[in-house]
Amino acid sequence: MAADKDVDIKRMRRAIELARSARPSPNPPVGAVVLDHDGVVVSEALHVQAGSEHAEVAALAQAGVLARGGTLYVTLEPCNHDGKTPPCVDAVLKSGVKRVVIGCIDPNPHVTGGGAKRLQDAGIEVEVGVLGVEARSVVTPWSKYITSNVPHVSLKLALSLDGRIATRTGLSKWVTGPEARAKVQQLRAQHDAVAVGIGTALADDPRLTVRDAALLGSAKPPARIVFDTRLRLPLTARVVETARSVPTWVCCGTLAPEEEERALRAAGCEVLRLPMTAEGRVDVGAALLELGSMGVVSVLFEGGAELAGSLLAARLADELHAFVAPKLLGPRGRPGAVDWAGPDTPGEAPSIVQPRWEVCGQDAYVHGRIRFPEKDD
Repeated sequence: MAADKDVDIKRMRRAIELARSARPSPNPPVGAVVLDHDGVVVSEALHVQAGSEHAEVAALAQAGVLARGGTLYVTLEPCNHDGKTPPCVDAVLKSGVKRVVIGCIDPNPHVTGGGAKRLQDAGIEVEVGVLGVEARSVVTPWSKYITSNVPHVSLKLALSLDGRIATRTGLSKWVTGPEARAKVQQLRAQHDAVAVGIGTALADDPRLTVRDAALLGSAKPPARIVFDTRLRLPLTARVVETARSVPTWVCCGTLAPEEEERALRAAGCEVLRLPMTAEGRVDVGAALLELGSMGVVSVLFEGGAELAGSLLAARLADELHAFVAPKLLGPRGRPGAVDWAGPDTPGEAPSIVQPRWEVCGQDAYVHGRIRFPEKDD
């Protein structure tokens, strides 16, 4: 079957669509599509969860003998190493496909790799890089994690037109509307953990759960993380009361009271004692390293202003998701969306690269990768 560029793009786009709905953390999300020798789609699959069949193996198993002489489209290079499952390359070779189209090469430095080369050496036609930018974007969080052992960090802000996240009386429910809050539920479902600062935990008493189970599919619910330097989180907080059903981690400083730690542990929370910054707050960078060692691939930071400021000041945020409500809360609204010293000049300000704007009900939603300029940029 001769290669057709338009067909390659169409089928890879479908494989990427499948990959975007996969939640196999700490494994990478992958999608696959199989065509028979006449170019007819005979199967498709995604990597459902860690330990289960990888996407290409599942798709080839579904296709069976119809895969012989056909084409496999897969968003990420098939693995060539043993893990919880055998090498995917073995299944590809046994399937009898004549051609494999790969979105992007595996960035994992901890494996032997060479999946594409092994397929080529076996006489299979291999093409790499079809919709490569889109394919790489699907595994961006995992790629950072697997190459640095640090989770991918998304920062979410919900603010008024004048940059406030609460009124002068401290009320923050609700600055944004229901459509924006529904989008936040989707964001939570796409991350391994959701984090807030103690100020937000005390003011809003959030559950930090994904309300709609359908958004999770077969994935585990995200863990909840509270940054609480002095362990002020009460045992009556919703995240504590539900800690035995949803993993809940409290990040505190080295000087936090031991009695409060014992009480939180007895309630089902995991307490992580971490180094502190010169300002007397939990060192968020140290926390991310600890979370990475625990297998957390991605974290969504939802608030509040001090935590957001710590992330930006330390240049730890990878993405920004900002929801802007068409409201004015006034100069006495408290606090500002981000509590940090900020840049000296507009040119030194962090910004979203290629921002994507959407309308969420009456609110504006802008999101994308954050860039931190150097002072001489």
